[in-house]
Amino acid sequence: MRKVYMDHVAAMPLLPDVREAMLPFLDELFGNPQSLHAWGDGARDAMENAREQVAALIGGNAEEIIFTSCGTESNNMAIKGIARARADKGRHIVISAIEHFSVMNAARALQKEGFEVTVVPVVPVDAYGMVDPDEVARSVRSDTVLVSIMHANGEVGTIEPLAEISRKLPKGGPVFHSDAIASAGNIRVDVKELGVDALSLAGNQFYGPRGSGALWVRRGVRILPLMEGGIQEGGRRPGTEDVPAIVGLGKAAELAGQNLEDRMAQLGGLRDKLIQGVLNTIEHSILTGHPTQRLPHYASFCLKFIEGEAILMLLNSQGIAAASGSACTSRALKASHVLLAMGISHETAQGSTLFTLGLENSEDDVDYVLEKLPAVVDRLRQMSPLYSKFLKEQRG
Repeated sequence: MRKVYMDHVAAMPLLPDVREAMLPFLDELFGNPQSLHAWGDGARDAMENAREQVAALIGGNAEEIIFTSCGTESNNMAIKGIARARADKGRHIVISAIEHFSVMNAARALQKEGFEVTVVPVVPVDAYGMVDPDEVARSVRSDTVLVSIMHANGEVGTIEPLAEISRKLPKGGPVFHSDAIASAGNIRVDVKELGVDALSLAGNQFYGPRGSGALWVRRGVRILPLMEGGIQEGGRRPGTEDVPAIVGLGKAAELAGQNLEDRMAQLGGLRDKLIQGVLNTIEHSILTGHPTQRLPHYASFCLKFIEGEAILMLLNSQGIAAASGSACTSRALKASHVLLAMGISHETAQGSTLFTLGLENSEDDVDYVLEKLPAVVDRLRQMSPLYSKFLKEQRG
């Protein structure tokens, strides 16, 4: 049976060069970068080189990079650490309705500490999941200390207008954070052009190791650590550093920056072929997310009258890996909050199906998916009470 992996949003394989860069730090270069001897020197130098590589990927400065264990930690550190550091200036936070749970739940946790959270509505603004900059600006108050809007949505791939949002925020007002976990390493990200003050990223989204992440915080923005401990990461993120993961993150960032345009062109072509194929061959299929302002490797749909979990199971039986919603929600068996916020009905949202392409995918892979998916959909619709009801209504 042919095997086609199209769930790169959940996990990507390590690139060979990334693995090779990590291996010495799992063996002979095992030293602690905080140690004041020769064993620590190599680890420390490698870690600082990785800091430079990550900073270069997003147009920041090396000293502004804080290494974390993953994107979720980066988001939590940004939301909680910045809000708490600015609590004397105000206790109001603005986020969008389509944020990742690591942003939404971090903001909710702060409500227990007396913060107020405004969730910018999406439904009246854009059914593609595009956040309205004017809506964000109207939500800002004199006591707003933090605004957090993602750069690209990890479920539907829509790229948000961060630069426009930044221009509409009051000068000297709230800190502007963005969750760029889905976008960094996959499209061009420049923190200066975007106008953000803090930005989260994760290595496993661009062929780096799982368990590696970073938070960029512009110089001058105060942030408090999530944990109490030692002096690592300038006292902002205590704990012994995972040097192999950090080295892998740095190498993956370097490779992403070098090959970004080629990657985007390759994946964008496969994405467009897959999208057109699904829409042309499967009736009652809906493309979710913006039709053009979307990540190059994202093809996301709602296939009406059936459930995403059943689609994934039958695709898996054909050797195809896909997803339904994000990796953090796919096992919850609930409709995606992102799709509901976009105005998609609960019944339609249950048919969420997401294909995320990778560098190892080919046109033959896309052809195989387009061969197998229509039969999967047809089989499930034949068993669907919703589809039967729809057909009866169509007949009058």
